[in-house]
Amino acid sequence: MTGVWVLLGVLVLGGVAGALLQARNGRIRAARSSAARPTLPARVSAALAPEGVTLVQISTTFCAPCRHTRAILSALAEKTDGLTHVDLDVTETPEVAQALSVLRTPTTLALAADGRELLRVGGVPRGQELLEALKPHLTNV
Repeated sequence: MTGVWVLLGVLVLGGVAGALLQARNGRIRAARSSAARPTLPARVSAALAPEGVTLVQISTTFCAPCRHTRAILSALAEKTDGLTHVDLDVTETPEVAQALSVLRTPTTLALAADGRELLRVGGVPRGQELLEALKPHLTNV
């Protein structure tokens, strides 16, 4: 009988943990406001657009949600003036993810032309919500 209770407990805890992770997926977080901004890795600095907002997608080679994120962000960048999408695969260069405090893939960073982090999305972003959050930073939206 104890085994049944343990099994039920594990199933309930697993369900709660899964629901919490699903609720956090795609959530937009504003950038932390700190006086000391971390120095961007060279790969990221080189990828920044000279003006507007750059969506930097941090991916890995075998990440299935990364492909979906790539499709969403590419389409968003194509139809929005001042928005650029760059996909960085950090499989071979995990130090980039470490320098940006990225703990999961996909993670999307919205960076201003000067390298300031505007917002961050963990998981697959919701396109329309992301565009709404970026409106104050884009000129022709």
